[in-house]
Amino acid sequence: MTHPFDTLPAPRHPDPADAPALRWGVLAPGAIAADFTDALHGHSGQRVVAAGSRSAERAAAFAAAHGVERSYGSYEQLVTDPEVDVVYVASPHPQHLELATLAIGAGKHVLIEKPIAVTARDATTIAEAARQAGVFAMEAMWTRYLPQTDIVRQLLDDGAFGDLRVVTADFGFAADFDPASRMFDPALGGGALLDLGVYAVSWASFALGAPESVIASGSLAPTGVDEQAALILTSADGAQALLSTGVRAATPSLATISGSAGRVETDSPFWSPSGLRFFRGDGSAAAHWTDTSGRHGRDGMVYEAAALARYVADGLTESPLHPLDESISTLVTIDEARRQIGTVGVGGGPAD
Repeated sequence: MTHPFDTLPAPRHPDPADAPALRWGVLAPGAIAADFTDALHGHSGQRVVAAGSRSAERAAAFAAAHGVERSYGSYEQLVTDPEVDVVYVASPHPQHLELATLAIGAGKHVLIEKPIAVTARDATTIAEAARQAGVFAMEAMWTRYLPQTDIVRQLLDDGAFGDLRVVTADFGFAADFDPASRMFDPALGGGALLDLGVYAVSWASFALGAPESVIASGSLAPTGVDEQAALILTSADGAQALLSTGVRAATPSLATISGSAGRVETDSPFWSPSGLRFFRGDGSAAAHWTDTSGRHGRDGMVYEAAALARYVADGLTESPLHPLDESISTLVTIDEARRQIGTVGVGGGPAD
């Protein structure tokens, strides 16, 4: 008797070059914006046509380095550029609310780096503003749009895993402690959960939906942000997600979904183009799928941009694969985990 894992479905819309081309503006051109721009220019027809920063010199240097036509010394100038269709908000997450609502207020579609905001409350504000303006808004959780994720999505939709019981995910790396760095400064939204843990929580949400309960334990850096965290999320039917994140040690960056009929284990890292290993319910190995696109690491961000371009062309205002309410729900989980751990939030007080 054959098993669903013996013949895997093909990923749908795997080639970003097939998507309609949009003209992109980038707000806060830093390292992540550089990789995003290079991914779009190298692997799709999408084009970043403008960069905006509070520093005209910084914006001009970014534009020159990455083949961008125009640069602006203010965020307001970029969002009012009539030749920009969609704005990519690439700032540290404490500025996401301000910059996303600025772009939305100018009538622009927005792709907002993960996490979409620092708190669920701020994420709700962004979602409400986009819905009222009738523009497209999406969190840049690029893992959701990778070919490997679509394979798993199809198998989940078909019930190929049976009754889901256990989901796992980890993401951690070793960072030297620097109280002024983005990873450790509360004012910059520091902490492992918001920067890295959001990937793990989003994976659990992808497989199990929003949890009914959250148990979190962790340790704090001297600045009061979470430097390590472990979460147990339990769904209404008793399935559990076991998640870990941290900035003091490198971890495997693997993710799994296990059910009564079989399981999938990702290759490392689970959050970018890699691969999948499938096992039947008796533990025997089935298929092994590997991403052969030639896109590596942050090249995979091109998939989310291509997906957004398709959605806009179809007249949608949210991603059907990762709607705004799910981005908010992920932050509800992170808010609660940060509260239980006692992490310090933006502005030096308790986590918002």
